[in-house]
Amino acid sequence: MALKSLKLVLVAIFSLFAMVFSAPLFAQDSLHTEAVPEGHEQAGQEKKEGFNAAEVIFGHILDNHEFHFTEYHDAEGNVHHVSIPLPIILYSKERGLTAFSSARFEHGEAAYNGYKIEDEKIVAVDESGKVDENCKVYDLSLTRNVVQMMIALGILTWLMLSIAAAYKRGEGVTSAPRGKQNLLEVLIIFVRDEIAVPNLTHKAHKYLPYLLTTFFFILINNIFGLIPGTANVTGNIAFTVVLGLISFVVILASSNRHFWGHIFNPPGVPLGVKFILIPVEFLGVFIKPFALIIRLFANMVAGHIIIICLISLIFIFGEMNAVAGWGTSPVAIGFTVFIYFIEILVAFIQAYIFTNLTALFIGSAFEGEHHDEQIHI
Repeated sequence: MALKSLKLVLVAIFSLFAMVFSAPLFAQDSLHTEAVPEGHEQAGQEKKEGFNAAEVIFGHILDNHEFHFTEYHDAEGNVHHVSIPLPIILYSKERGLTAFSSARFEHGEAAYNGYKIEDEKIVAVDESGKVDENCKVYDLSLTRNVVQMMIALGILTWLMLSIAAAYKRGEGVTSAPRGKQNLLEVLIIFVRDEIAVPNLTHKAHKYLPYLLTTFFFILINNIFGLIPGTANVTGNIAFTVVLGLISFVVILASSNRHFWGHIFNPPGVPLGVKFILIPVEFLGVFIKPFALIIRLFANMVAGHIIIICLISLIFIFGEMNAVAGWGTSPVAIGFTVFIYFIEILVAFIQAYIFTNLTALFIGSAFEGEHHDEQIHI
């Protein structure tokens, strides 16, 4: 009974909400229709551009030539962007090698030195500003994805070298670990005991450096992607493809005759079934890295899209009605904070899943080997 009453109250509130905010919208639409008859727009009158949620969403998850944080309007209505420009490096057979700052493009609104940004792509233009189709441009620029990966790699190298130096000094050996050594040692032991040893058994020590590098590189880039204004590197398909291909090479290099024998001549299977099973098993060799690529890419992109969509609701409702915009803000911000904390958890989970599946696939590549070795890590 109480549940039914609650449903009735929610329906009543939603109905009242729809009536209150739909009336001003219809009124505004009616006034606009009366003031400007159909097909008779006033000369020089420009249509006001509304909030483009798709542009904001894809502008965040796609690569760019600058780190863009925010923008603001001054007293005169001029737009000022708060961003960090990145180097533009271009080569074309007709114009040679060119390098300059991305600030020259003025956030896509200006051309410079015969080039401009069009649909997030740098193209060559002629003197009149039109695209020069005869000039093929090779973009070698340091985009924000590339710069952020270099930063992540630098931090990873610094962390591991500093921890190694601490162990050489005896910290963590003759005394308790401290600082970042204490924090990362937990993760290193976790990767060793929960990923490497269960999946790779006697070869865990051999593959542990690769697994640790993969885990921490993905984790650092995942966490960096949660900082406003930074790039969602792990949500870029090119990034995950390269990681998947590296794992694919390691898997193939670890395979033996038992592995390929189970693929091209499955034991204990009737001859008629082999004609069906062999193509499936062979495709499985390529499906494994493909699963690694898509899983990491889809999960990291999805989380960022959800967060931006929730924030975009404030501006979408705000264009409909100011009260609706303010009323939506607490709900949208609350859900955004909730999803943001989930994304922090997902950053660790996805690094673990990618590393664990990689270890699992490597282990299956040399399965069938018989050994009496004990595991020493």
